[in-house]
Amino acid sequence: MVSYNPPQNLPPIEELPDSDDRPVDNELQIIVPTLLRVILNWLWAERNDWFFGVNMGIFHATGENPRIPIIPDALLSLGVERTIQPFGRPSYIVWCENGIVPIFVLEYVSRTYGGEYDKKMDDYARLGVLYYLIYNPQYHARDRHESFELYRLVEGEYVPQEGEPCWMPEIGLGIGREVGIYANWEREWLYWYDQNGQRLLSPEERFEEERERAELERQRAERLAEQLRSLGIDPE
Repeated sequence: MVSYNPPQNLPPIEELPDSDDRPVDNELQIIVPTLLRVILNWLWAERNDWFFGVNMGIFHATGENPRIPIIPDALLSLGVERTIQPFGRPSYIVWCENGIVPIFVLEYVSRTYGGEYDKKMDDYARLGVLYYLIYNPQYHARDRHESFELYRLVEGEYVPQEGEPCWMPEIGLGIGREVGIYANWEREWLYWYDQNGQRLLSPEERFEEERERAELERQRAERLAEQLRSLGIDPE
């Protein structure tokens, strides 16, 4: 793990902006990472030692200016407070998080090129982000890359990871792509996976699974009641 040693006299949270106020190019830049967050909200509901931010600036002291953030489409940090009362985090400020840098960041490549394969990669490596995922479902041919590329930081350099879903032992989750339904939209999404490669369900899929289970139980109860009546027994 990279040792984070910020310089002194860094600006307090009150002096830093919430974001850069630039709109995203595509709604999927928000929806795709939001699905990952809502799955974690269910999976880690009892845990308070993690934070997942969407389109949130990371203020750090490893760049040219600590007042200029790097802004991924999503970040996951472990070992930090899940919520900060009463209004939550306006941004992720590393020196206010006991020096804990995000363990995972996601960049969704949009029409406007954002340096995902060069400048941002260098910035995240210098910061010490362990896993860096570049998701490029629309423009990978333009950029001469794969649509899904996960990198792990090894001795200061990002090394491409093989296979999909790809297991991340330090997080205890895998990540990959699959067609599913979220927000009533059937398409390819990013999902978390367990160690056996089983995809974790979206909220809609979990609700449908529970609805189908309840319907099977109802049908089973009706069949049993009919059998009892045929024997002259009142099922009530």
